[in-house]
Amino acid sequence: MDGLIMAAQMILALSIIVGIHEFGHLLTAKLFGMRVEKYFIGFPPKIWSFNYKGTEYGLGSIPLGGFVKISGIIDESMDTSHINKEPESWEFRSKPAWQRLVVMLGGIIFNVITGLIIFTMITFNNGETYLSKDEINKNGILALELGLEAGFKTGDKILLINDKEWERDAELFDPNLFFDDNSTFTVLRDNQELKITIPDNFINKMNSREAMSSFIKARTPFSIDSVYSNALKAGLTKGDKIVKVDESFIIDLYELKTILEENKSSIIQVTINRNNNLIDKVVEISNDATIGIKVLPEPLTFTQRKFNFNESVIIGTQKAFGIVFLNIRAFGKMFSGDIDPSKNLSGPIGIAQIFGSEWDWGNFWRIVGLLSMVLAFMNLLPIPALDGGHATFILYEMISGKKPTEKFLEYSTRFGVIILLGLMSYVILNDIYKLFI
Repeated sequence: MDGLIMAAQMILALSIIVGIHEFGHLLTAKLFGMRVEKYFIGFPPKIWSFNYKGTEYGLGSIPLGGFVKISGIIDESMDTSHINKEPESWEFRSKPAWQRLVVMLGGIIFNVITGLIIFTMITFNNGETYLSKDEINKNGILALELGLEAGFKTGDKILLINDKEWERDAELFDPNLFFDDNSTFTVLRDNQELKITIPDNFINKMNSREAMSSFIKARTPFSIDSVYSNALKAGLTKGDKIVKVDESFIIDLYELKTILEENKSSIIQVTINRNNNLIDKVVEISNDATIGIKVLPEPLTFTQRKFNFNESVIIGTQKAFGIVFLNIRAFGKMFSGDIDPSKNLSGPIGIAQIFGSEWDWGNFWRIVGLLSMVLAFMNLLPIPALDGGHATFILYEMISGKKPTEKFLEYSTRFGVIILLGLMSYVILNDIYKLFI
């Protein structure tokens, strides 16, 4: 069932953003009097269609994209039937270069507008909810697997990021920190300030939601909600707070679980806070690393902010284009060899996993906005068969005054399709591989 929910969200999201992208091409083409033969969401075989004003609108049975067919253009459909004929007035190839450029960029523009609208409305409706620096530093951070590898220790209080003040928890997970060389965190540890430098290429490890959740987090105090088994025998009661195990002071339940896991089938001394009195108890740990307690976490205090519409537009725009700039940096790092593509590129399976196994509309629209901006960026790449490839040839024509031949466009598009099919095969196989490692 979890897989079905993920797949359904991915299919709906791709249908929305690809449908909008192709509608951008359709609308601009019709605006300039070009004939649009087909507009489909999904790929053949066809499920259903209808004709309206010379255009066939329909749904394909393979829900991983869509397409629009404009007369007189050599695209991924590889329709070259018009090459040896005189251009018709309603064909793409007969229109001025600037109009063809607008049509080629129409899908990208519509995806960018979609991303801006989504992030603006999310910001306006939801505002911002975050853990403040003071709230996180109240008990210090919990260093998890990747956090320990980066050099953090549980209890560290983060004072500065790259020698600058910070305000909210999201800043601790800013991907740019892991793209940059020599990013630093200034922490207070045992009443001493020290700098932690993030290891080179750490972005290869911080490449998924699961990885982010194994970095650092705010320590969450807890109290005992009920006792049974060994804890009951040892005299622990509801409301007790475990503050120390042997010689280790603890705050977060994770710290207690780690100690219990390391001391299975043995005896430990716990110090509890009961009505502001410290009491020592000896507790036996079972062979499954439990002592017989259920706990109640103490809620952390989140800061909430609301934004007016103008503020939401600014913040939403920053978030949307931040995704584009992040993708640019990621591609640069891939080409330089600093980022491993196998760990950072995802196909349909990876995209589906981003949504998670629960249908959360807020999360769904946030990811749709993200994917819309990513699709815009990917289509802007100057690869033949992509919008960016077409736009590059048209810009060459506008600058040089020389139009590429139809044969050149045909063969370059074939080459581009081969590249895209190879990339698609790679990310799909890579997704499958990552499922089994």
